[in-house]
Amino acid sequence: MSVTRDSARETAPLISLEDVRYTYDNVHDALAGVSLDVLPGEFLAVVGGNGSGKSTLAKHLNALLVPDEGRVTVFGLDTADPENVYAIRERTGMVFQNPDDQLVTSIVEDDVAFGPENLGLPPDEICRRVRDALDAVAMGAFAASDPMNLSGGQKQRVAIAGVLAMRPDVLVFDEPGAMLDPRGRRGILRVCHEMHASGRTIVLVTHFMDEALEADRVVVLHEGRVALQGTPREVFADPARLRDLDLKLPFALELRLELERRGVDVGDALTTEQVVRALCP
Repeated sequence: MSVTRDSARETAPLISLEDVRYTYDNVHDALAGVSLDVLPGEFLAVVGGNGSGKSTLAKHLNALLVPDEGRVTVFGLDTADPENVYAIRERTGMVFQNPDDQLVTSIVEDDVAFGPENLGLPPDEICRRVRDALDAVAMGAFAASDPMNLSGGQKQRVAIAGVLAMRPDVLVFDEPGAMLDPRGRRGILRVCHEMHASGRTIVLVTHFMDEALEADRVVVLHEGRVALQGTPREVFADPARLRDLDLKLPFALELRLELERRGVDVGDALTTEQVVRALCP
């Protein structure tokens, strides 16, 4: 299920940030008054330049960080209350940029089982969840492998499987493709879409603008504040504004602008496929 902008107005959020401020050094705000809702069933992309606050925001979504000022609630639970942390992290899973930060054992299936075991689930349920999670990320054939012998993309898939085995309602991906080649990034993005299609809410933090084009909604952070938000078409409608916000334009948009400069009209094409269709109807 995906959420359109119209239906979003009528949907109660799963996660709410209210005027959130956070600093690492008591001088500079990493988040400087962010208010934002994450809605049920949406695919939300969070983008921004280096130092814009993207990863800091992501860590607030499952209580890895708590605000210095303001408030974050996840499924109605205040992240600032230590008694809520376990319940919050059960329902909001985090996939980090470096999969090595999440891999804790020397066998893939044991790594994926780590979370469910800590939930105190019975062995047969743990086995079922491990199998289902590995199959969901196309890593079932590697169940007995050592994670350290896998490629970067395969490691990231195992890390995702470890989160999936917890059966969270929300998946937060904090730049999961930053250390991968284009093929690996496409694979991880495909997993994101498959998880979204299965009914999960997805928050994808990324600095790859082409990935943001595939989201339902895009939030642009700049200097710790929400600078823009809306559908991809709304957010990417003003290339000059995006450049002012230290963002590189998606390839297809750069291509469209160059074609326009050369007198070739491709309309308001935003993706590569749309450009191709406009050129070769």
